[in-house]
Amino acid sequence: MKISADTSDVVGFTPYSIVELPVSVSTANEYLTIHWDNGQSSDFHYLWLRDNCTCAECVTTLTREQMFEICDVPLDIKAESVSISAENRLVVQWDFESHQSSYHPGWLKTHCYSKEAREQRKILPKIWDKQRISQELPVHAFANIMQQDDDLLVWLRDLRDYGVTLVTEVDTSGAALKAVAERIAFIRETNFGTLFEVKAKPNANSAAYTTLRLPLHTDLPTRELQPGLQFLHCLVNDASGGESILVDGFKIAEYMRVHHPDDFKALSTLSMSFYNKDKDSDYRFQGPPLVTDSSGAVVEVRLANFLRGPLDIPADQVMSLYSGYRRFMKLTRESKFQYFHRLNAGDLLVFDNRRVLHARNAFDLRQGERHLQGCYVDRDELLSRIRVLERTSKLDA
Repeated sequence: MKISADTSDVVGFTPYSIVELPVSVSTANEYLTIHWDNGQSSDFHYLWLRDNCTCAECVTTLTREQMFEICDVPLDIKAESVSISAENRLVVQWDFESHQSSYHPGWLKTHCYSKEAREQRKILPKIWDKQRISQELPVHAFANIMQQDDDLLVWLRDLRDYGVTLVTEVDTSGAALKAVAERIAFIRETNFGTLFEVKAKPNANSAAYTTLRLPLHTDLPTRELQPGLQFLHCLVNDASGGESILVDGFKIAEYMRVHHPDDFKALSTLSMSFYNKDKDSDYRFQGPPLVTDSSGAVVEVRLANFLRGPLDIPADQVMSLYSGYRRFMKLTRESKFQYFHRLNAGDLLVFDNRRVLHARNAFDLRQGERHLQGCYVDRDELLSRIRVLERTSKLDA
């Protein structure tokens, strides 16, 4: 049960609830241990605590940015005394420069860096195949996310976790897409513009602007930073064909990690080349198709067959990379991983472009028009917006 949400001495703008109370503190050579009223304990190194002092001398009260620099205190700094105040704060008197620090218990609990605490804080993606997403595809109403911040937060969390959502009943007059995207943040501009019109047109500079089938891909793998979120808003779709196909790249990657570890290793360590050549631009990037973080988890997929450049890697790695790439693409073609959805007027498909591969069947315009409008918003804008909304939301209270 939450006891309070006191922010009076917290360095950032986020309120921290007091869930457990500190009852005592013990000290060791390099760290201290807080004992909580639920029987748990948390270790904090002295240097880490001094680095995170929230007093006005160490953190500017205007911007909440840190002014203190850790190199200005000894590496072996220690607590001269420690105590728990009447307000349940950890109070540390340091043995250097007679500095005193006070720490909010909710903030300490939130930032505990034990293995168990770090595991509990992880937000794991909900990885899906055709069967799961067919049953769990998050669907949200346009009016709700435009008018209610709590509905907006639920939508954004779904987008973060599943990597794909469908927004319905979106106005098709042409102004709604920009309004929805800006409920998150500003739109990212590329060489295709701020908003791009996805329809067949003469002198197309991308296969997306033809009636041709588009194979599974992520957009703009030719960029150092691929766009994070892609928005595709259907304004009209009377043509036959043109179904959207989605595949969770994280699902394919994890399947390969288990069943084809050598191919997974090749795709996550060896670099492919991606080129996007036009008469007025020439974008190129070289890097692994599967990007992993420090723990080995896949955090980004970068693939588009029609934008691949020649491999530029040592000769003894060429066949390994081709093996991994072929394996990945063949898996994306398996029906158990593919989710089909025909966009109808008023539908807005939003997905994580650095995770979800998308494709489109060829379409025939003899029966009518097909016109989508698209844009990009970077992934870190999504995460920032979620955090800001969570500061005041009552959803988890």
